[in-house]
Amino acid sequence: MIENKTGYHVETASCQRNHKGEFICGDAFLSQRLKQENRTIAVLADGMGHGVKANVLATLTSTMAINFVQEHKDAKTIAEIIMQTLPICSERKTSYATFTIVDVSDNEVNILEYDNPQCLIMRGGNIFEPQWQCLLLENVDTEGRSREIMTCSFTPMKEDRIIFISDGVTQSGMGNDDMLLGWGRDAYVNFVQDTIRNERYISANKLAQRVVNKAYSNDRFASKDDTSCGVIYFRTPRKLMIATGPPFDKSKDTEYVEKVMGFEGYKIISGATTAEIFSKHLGAEIIDDYENLDPSLPPMSRMEGVDLVTEGVLTLNKVINILSNNKASEINRRSGPADKIVERLMDRAEIHVVVGTKINQAHHDPSLPVEIEIRKSIIKRLVDLLENKYMKDVSVEYL
Repeated sequence: MIENKTGYHVETASCQRNHKGEFICGDAFLSQRLKQENRTIAVLADGMGHGVKANVLATLTSTMAINFVQEHKDAKTIAEIIMQTLPICSERKTSYATFTIVDVSDNEVNILEYDNPQCLIMRGGNIFEPQWQCLLLENVDTEGRSREIMTCSFTPMKEDRIIFISDGVTQSGMGNDDMLLGWGRDAYVNFVQDTIRNERYISANKLAQRVVNKAYSNDRFASKDDTSCGVIYFRTPRKLMIATGPPFDKSKDTEYVEKVMGFEGYKIISGATTAEIFSKHLGAEIIDDYENLDPSLPPMSRMEGVDLVTEGVLTLNKVINILSNNKASEINRRSGPADKIVERLMDRAEIHVVVGTKINQAHHDPSLPVEIEIRKSIIKRLVDLLENKYMKDVSVEYL
């Protein structure tokens, strides 16, 4: 795991709602972490109109932006290439997509915006105003669309947040008796300020959901436009450890238990044999919890000194299925063992996994379901999801 020199974790999340009646969002949010460079890149693009056509245009824009920013192209070059690639609508004479690009490194944030509502930057509970610059596009056909690109750079601090939105947020509620011209930027900014002041350490995921849900309620729960919010939060990393499987060598049991119990963060034991090792060394009883049940899984358990105890292979497989088939903002908060693990994973920035490599002979029974894989394969799939889809910092240790 790469240690961030600044002492904060860059937490990235988004939430979206489709235009009423559409099955796909006309906005696109993409994010990527470049571990070797300690960089995080996030892009929010708003395709013209709504539905499939808008989604294709927004996805094209956001994909190009991610690729160009990775190559360290300057803001003006990035904007000009995107604008040259995206044509002008023959009917409306406007751009096919607008976009916001946020590039975060250890010591600097660079933001580039084209026709999206201006980013809101919060320093704690207060608004932070960077020095915005206006660049004029010169080498593209700008007939009928803006030539202005807004950019800014600043040094981030712990507890900073960058909130960037599509215009479905600020224009929500338009036409209602109480907001004829829409929610508007001032009311939106006040809402974000109040939310942060009332919940100082609110996660990026929850803040993005609050903004989009408020816009949705403004539209009386029938969105009149695609509505998106992305949040980048510079926070103290919250940590979680998963211990699964007994060590290959039984003499390592004590080291295994000490490693987990000495960890400062949320502790999960996944696996009945693993739990028995901890129970024996800690002298702690394993107590089954029948209140939070999932009919497809064995019940979770409680043990003093550990936050959560679950069955192993089946539960981790279901965790992978939940993570694979959902976005962070769409994950339902249920009470089963796999759901509890997913909920904790979403709330933590640094995930440490300790994997015992002793083979459980039960998993080689050919009569068991095909999806039951050996432990290493399950952990590899879990790590890939957490790192690439959910932008978590993950480390794995085998014993």
